[in-house]
Amino acid sequence: MTNVRVFAAPVAATLLGGCANLGQLVPPIDYQTPAEVAQVTPGQRDLMYLPPPPAPIPVAVYNFADQTGQMKLSDTTQSFSRAVTQGGTSILIGALRNAGNGNWFTVIERERLDNVLRERQIIREMRSQYLGERQTPAEVLPSLLFAGLTLEGGIISYDTNVQTGGIGARLLGIGGSTKYRTNTATVYLRAVSVKTGEVLVNVVTQKMVSSVSVSAGVFKFVKFDELLEGEAGVTANEPMQLAIQGAIERAVYALIMEGAKPGTRQLWQFSDPTEGQQWLSQYEQDRARSLAASFKNSPPPPVDRRE
Repeated sequence: MTNVRVFAAPVAATLLGGCANLGQLVPPIDYQTPAEVAQVTPGQRDLMYLPPPPAPIPVAVYNFADQTGQMKLSDTTQSFSRAVTQGGTSILIGALRNAGNGNWFTVIERERLDNVLRERQIIREMRSQYLGERQTPAEVLPSLLFAGLTLEGGIISYDTNVQTGGIGARLLGIGGSTKYRTNTATVYLRAVSVKTGEVLVNVVTQKMVSSVSVSAGVFKFVKFDELLEGEAGVTANEPMQLAIQGAIERAVYALIMEGAKPGTRQLWQFSDPTEGQQWLSQYEQDRARSLAASFKNSPPPPVDRRE
């Protein structure tokens, strides 16, 4: 029993020290911390650095909704919260405004068009009542902008536990473990011609959402009636909102690149063709690497060349 106590003492000290170190990883709660502007994401940075087109392109976004219909998972209680953000339209509009540092698209409000029309009607009524105007002058209330393209799509998939795993060990009631889980969010985005209704460009992007948990503990009787118990752990979860934002920003980036490809279906072009070609070449290289990785994991079926 003495040997057990001698062995358990340094273990307990180690675990307590580990708890202290893990505690340092947790930021202190400070309710006086001021709000900050959100940090720039890698996808947002790529959009801002895109070379601009000759002139901004008017586009309209009516709705970019969560089409998964999934509720947030809970191991203990039933949850009525959605698994993914319901602000997809706001995120998409923000990504469009960031493209080319605001020079790629003229984004026209359509999601809350009723609010705009109501305010315009109030202006007409007030000027008619107090100024006696039968018709509001065009310089006071000009016509609304219209778009040649509408951007449609949504968050179409959120797959949970795509990959799960971990590793752990325990000896004489002392041990630790590491667990991880990976989810996947998928976004579709397409550009539709207002004149013909034709889908001109369609892109699909995915974003992996990762969670990691590390824990250690001890559960051991140091004497017949004395129990040593300790536990420490830390968990890191990637925010779902940032994952959806990254997927949407990448979709806007891919939409611009697909529409700028030279050919009969080219929708727009860069104001600087040389710089634009460099970005297109980099995009094609990234796409080729992605296709090569997909074919490596699942080779394409053989082609029947018989005539």
